Amino acid sequence: MASSVLRVAIVLLSVAVFFGVAAGGKPLVVSHDGRSLLLDGRRRIIISGSIHYPRSTPEMWPGLFQKAKEGGLDAIETYIFWNAHEPERRQYNFEGRLDFIKFVKAVQQAGLYAIIRIGPYVCAEWNYGGLPVWLHNIPGLQMRTNNAAFEYEMATFTRKIVYMIKEAGLLASQGGPIILLQIENEYGNVISPYGNAGKAYLNWAAKLALSMNVSVPWIMCQESDAPPPMINTCNGFYCDQFEPNSSTSPKMWTENWTGWFKNYGGTHPHRPVEDIAYAVARFFQTGGTLQNYYMYHGGTNFDRSAGGPFITTSYDYDAPLDEYGYARQPKWGHLKDLHSSLKMMEKALTYGTRQNITLGDQLVASIYKTEDGTSGCFLSNTNDSVDATVTFNGIKYFLPAWSVSILPDCKNAVFNSAKVNVPTSLISVKEDASGHALRNWQWHKELVFYNLRAPDVFPAQKLLEQISTTVDHSDYLWYSTGVHVSEEDPFWNNGQVVLRVNTSGHALHIFVNHVHVGFGYGRGTFVVEQPVELKPGKNYITLLSVTVGLQNYGAFFDLAPAGISSGPVEIVGQNNATKDLTSKLWMYKTGLKGLEDLSNSPETFRWRTKGLPRNSSLTWYKAEFEAPEGEDAVVVDLGSMGKGYAWVNGKNIGRYWPLYTAPKNECSTPCDYKGAYGPSKCTTGCDEPTQRRYHVPRSWLQEGSNTLVLFEEVGGEPSGVSFKTVHNDRLCSSASSKGSGDDKQLVHLQCPSGRTISSIKFASFGDPQGSCGAFKIGSCHAPDSQSILEKACLGRESCSVSVSEEDFKSSCRLPTMSLAVEALC
Repeated sequence: MASSVLRVAIVLLSVAVFFGVAAGGKPLVVSHDGRSLLLDGRRRIIISGSIHYPRSTPEMWPGLFQKAKEGGLDAIETYIFWNAHEPERRQYNFEGRLDFIKFVKAVQQAGLYAIIRIGPYVCAEWNYGGLPVWLHNIPGLQMRTNNAAFEYEMATFTRKIVYMIKEAGLLASQGGPIILLQIENEYGNVISPYGNAGKAYLNWAAKLALSMNVSVPWIMCQESDAPPPMINTCNGFYCDQFEPNSSTSPKMWTENWTGWFKNYGGTHPHRPVEDIAYAVARFFQTGGTLQNYYMYHGGTNFDRSAGGPFITTSYDYDAPLDEYGYARQPKWGHLKDLHSSLKMMEKALTYGTRQNITLGDQLVASIYKTEDGTSGCFLSNTNDSVDATVTFNGIKYFLPAWSVSILPDCKNAVFNSAKVNVPTSLISVKEDASGHALRNWQWHKELVFYNLRAPDVFPAQKLLEQISTTVDHSDYLWYSTGVHVSEEDPFWNNGQVVLRVNTSGHALHIFVNHVHVGFGYGRGTFVVEQPVELKPGKNYITLLSVTVGLQNYGAFFDLAPAGISSGPVEIVGQNNATKDLTSKLWMYKTGLKGLEDLSNSPETFRWRTKGLPRNSSLTWYKAEFEAPEGEDAVVVDLGSMGKGYAWVNGKNIGRYWPLYTAPKNECSTPCDYKGAYGPSKCTTGCDEPTQRRYHVPRSWLQEGSNTLVLFEEVGGEPSGVSFKTVHNDRLCSSASSKGSGDDKQLVHLQCPSGRTISSIKFASFGDPQGSCGAFKIGSCHAPDSQSILEKACLGRESCSVSVSEEDFKSSCRLPTMSLAVEALC
């Protein structure tokens, strides 16, 4: 790696370059050629990161942008979420977390550019892909195709967004930060099933974009047929092989997936930073000039915004900034070093010509050189298992497998994607140190009877599809019918029968004579078979169908049904005799009476204080608590609950479902970064709840008493619920004395700004075993390891210790000696 002097040079140059690009209110001409974006006629490389305004809070935005800026980003990218802004036709909401104008202004205040992806279809693991569900019920409307009704609605909303952007003066040409806009999203992935109508729609969308005269370029990601002057861009884990469809379009990467989203019932995906850095370096090595991390901060799917089905409330995405806004190390720091090294060779990358030289099997040197002699080089080893030492310009360089080295002067390797010199941070989740436990528990039962007697109950002589019926105003749709049975019925069997329901889900509660008797869930169309007991005479069969986020991706995804749309619903008895209930008269109601009462007239809600029920289905709980002291992020631990919703001070923090655990044997650890990455490659969390802790933004809490409300569907233990604080106060670092091909190695520790190293929890020089958070002493250990680290590091914000046999007294010697340290800030 670079010497200390060269490191300082990298930092100073990156700062100078950054302040050269910062938007400062002066009108800026944004154009492009086949090489890069041009800002006021100057070619630039742009490093961007996705941060979505509804997935955080306005109070979080400045801190997120500051950390993005410190991490070497030039721009922030966000979608515009149509269904959040227009939940009802021509009824708009641009307040609070949905104030995207305020968000973009905060981006500019941080000295960053903005890339706005209007879509207005966004995918984004967002409910219904960001399209308003009311579109679903407009007669004759077909989404994302050559359909006049859809195009009218899309054009109306898109023009409104562009008008708001112009009115606020946010385009670069107006002195604002917006340098790119997007129309449509990833349509090339699904266009084939739409046929000629899809191509016509694509051309219409491009004409719509151009008609709005925004004075900045438009992009269409994942669309090889993007009509000029639309710039087609790449999304994926790797985009080094991507080439734009026009010689006048620069090579852009709008989504570099830094991890992956989580589904209830699934494991936790992780993408190693070595692989991300490798992919970015390869992209710029092969002529790329703009890349965006998706996500740079994932955030939280508050309320009912998670798509799916079954996407979790957490949208952490294993991003460089975690769900709470903390820097995830070493991901954040290693990418920061990468950005600094790339900015050192910006002129060569954007103005130079490229020459590739083969140095061996899967070993390539790429040389960028300008007419005035400015140069920059990459050395890549794309072999996924074999390290190599190469000679380039008369100098030997060690290239680990699946890595790229960056040589801004074509001599000194200042960065290698596989060599991480940033400490690893670990999150600590701690009980509220102030000792304020939840108190004054109250409860209320959601009664089936009340829901079926509500004024908005309506009948139909068939089973109704849920999305069309509820228009997604709620996750819940009640189906109820009466059935008369007698001992003469062929299925009777003393009333011991099975109720069989075919449903498109996503979850289903079954009631017989107003008593909860069963629960089931599944993906796609599935069958719930529930043994029930009927009585002679009239029986009431009630089904509560529950969605868990609507589908957000795929051709014609908007037509995917939910609920008990076609059945059949059957009673199955002895000798498989059946009674079909599908065509009976069914009564319907959308939503929950309890939620309606809490929203409209909470004073009438009949809370009970005695006999707090445990493991009770369809039960409301309420408790009071004091906000945890300090400024650290806050979570509510719902690991003792089953499935439902949570509100804090009236704000919906999202769906919870800790009862849905990940499989036992699908984790892939330890993780090798080498080789092509996929979401199932590096996973953790097997046999655990996919999510048990739920983010509660600090700005949603108040001094004094706060209120937690839970709606529990299937049964849980409310006394196990607690509020906790999240800290990024643990650091790990390790290095070896031999075998890397580098000079003397250092173990480096760096606390977050304002904190110092308070203790060394583990230190071992020799052959330490395990990984960060679970280090163990191996067969070879220097007993003075702990004291040496304490002397060098305690009380300091950062420290570095040489991995050298000269500094540690060890009776054992191995070909490679390692030092592993865990510290507390």
